[in-house]
Amino acid sequence: MSPLAFALITLGGFILMEPFTAATHRWVMHGIGEWFHRSHHRPGRKPAWERNDWFPVAFAALVMFGLWLGFNAGLTALIPLAVGVTLYGIAYALVHDGYIHRRLGVFGARRVAVLERLAEAHRIHHLYNAAPYGMLAPVVPAELRARAATTDRDPFAEITRSMSPTAS
Repeated sequence: MSPLAFALITLGGFILMEPFTAATHRWVMHGIGEWFHRSHHRPGRKPAWERNDWFPVAFAALVMFGLWLGFNAGLTALIPLAVGVTLYGIAYALVHDGYIHRRLGVFGARRVAVLERLAEAHRIHHLYNAAPYGMLAPVVPAELRARAATTDRDPFAEITRSMSPTAS
C-alpha cells in the first residue's frame, strides 16, 4: 500500500469516527447500553473508574481485532483504518476525559478557547441528556443551545469546584 493510500485511509477512519461515535452514543449509550452509560451522567461523580469506561475498552478490543485481521488475514486496509480510529480515540479521550471532565490531570485548571466550545456542547448534553451526541464536531440543536443559555444549572459544578484554588 502506498504512503498516500495509507494516509488517506487513516484520515478517513478518523473523520468517519465522529458520525459513528454520535450514532453509537445516541442509540447504544442512550439506548440498550444506558445502564453502563448512566454512571457517566451521575452528578458529583469523581474522576475514577466508572461503568461507562467499559465502552472504550470494548471499542479498543474491536480495533485490535481489526489490526489482527489487517496483519494476519490479508485485509491490509484495516491497518490504516485502525490507526485512524485509534487517533480519534486518543483525541476523544484527551478532549472528553482530559479537558471536559478533568479525569486525566493533563490540563489542570488551564482553559483552551477551541476546547471550550466542545465543553459547552457537552455541558448541554449533560444538562438535558440529549443532543449533541458527537464530541469533536458536535451538532447542538439551536433550541437546546437557547434553552441552556437561560439556565444557571451546571452539570460540571463538582469538577469546577474541585479545580478551584480554595478546594482541598
